[in-house]
Amino acid sequence: MKKLLGLLVVLALALPASADVLKNVEIKGEIQTIAADVHHNNLDGGLPASNVYNTGVNYRVLAGLTANLVEDVTANVTFQHVDAWDGAAIGDDMNTYQNNIELAEANVVLSNLFDCFELTVGRQFYGEEDSAVMYFGPNHYNVEGMYAPSLDAAKLTYADDVKSFTVIGGKLDLNNVPLLDANTFAGADFRMNLTDAVKLQAYLYDFNDINDGINPVDRYSGFYGAKLSFAPEAFLLSAEYARNFGGHKFLHEGKDTGYMVKVDGAVNIEAVKVRGTFLYENENFWAFGNYTPGLLIGHVFGGDMNDYSVEGVRMFNLGFDVNPFEKWTFSLDGYGFQDRFGRHSATWEGDLTAKYQHNEYVQLFAGVGYAKYGTDEPANAPAGVTYKDHFNKDNYKAQVGMLINF
Repeated sequence: MKKLLGLLVVLALALPASADVLKNVEIKGEIQTIAADVHHNNLDGGLPASNVYNTGVNYRVLAGLTANLVEDVTANVTFQHVDAWDGAAIGDDMNTYQNNIELAEANVVLSNLFDCFELTVGRQFYGEEDSAVMYFGPNHYNVEGMYAPSLDAAKLTYADDVKSFTVIGGKLDLNNVPLLDANTFAGADFRMNLTDAVKLQAYLYDFNDINDGINPVDRYSGFYGAKLSFAPEAFLLSAEYARNFGGHKFLHEGKDTGYMVKVDGAVNIEAVKVRGTFLYENENFWAFGNYTPGLLIGHVFGGDMNDYSVEGVRMFNLGFDVNPFEKWTFSLDGYGFQDRFGRHSATWEGDLTAKYQHNEYVQLFAGVGYAKYGTDEPANAPAGVTYKDHFNKDNYKAQVGMLINF
């Protein structure tokens, strides 16, 4: 708490003497609480072991402010706190909480720079939450990894009615991501509306001196790709392809270069939305995505779905969304997971979820999921493990939660 008070004092002293800036301050943030009961037969050394956020009641608070300092200059500051119910005992002093408060955002945004650019400098969130390749920010409806990662970077964006172009570069500190860290990074994202219904995206990101904890440090490591979307009224079809590169030469690709293919489709049929996804990744693909298919399998692996098997993953999803009542949305999803060659029988998962939009700021949600691993032993099962006693069991998950935005 002393550190927080000290920061506020410094901010107060740094503000213009006129203090007119205080007239344009908005409080922002969100509170997400999730209670989950999980029975998942994971083992250390094989599939990822369940972590502390699997079962119990956990919450994340994001709170901060946005201030228009002067014309075309905006400052953003956001703190986050993540914990479990009973994580801090009754009677603990404020230092117990202070030590678990992190700075999630601290940046300044310059708008209309040179009459056409927007520049964001400082700690910031980046990307789209459902991206399979690049996202740093808070996730939702997921009890795995509640902390919202962010980037210390400078981002420059140009946008008009037809196209947008973003370049970003900065520092990466991912000690909370096992076996993956880098010193600096740079990237670019280009988007264009080819027609009213057809959109194109292309991107490239390079992470200098990245180290995965196993291979030697590469001077260049990263990924590039493109996504094409066709979205006329009541219909969506998109295809995305991404590839890794790495080595002492820029865009160098080795013999076993990682790659990913993701295809999504959706169609609205009266009151029902039908969705489908196909995902294919080889065993060496890596990125910083946040695509988490399913309440069980996807939430365990998060954006690293290639970790499903030492040979990558091949996944099919079919889902339905219905809105039978005002404010209510029900979804039913089925998933099939295999290694990318289909060399073992599929792991199946079925989920039923519901969302209730109490108002524009508050949403309640709930879900139940059931999964059963294939009858063949996965390629990454640890040596000496009797598969039928551990992996080939029923796995289920039930969760309820509340999401408040302000």
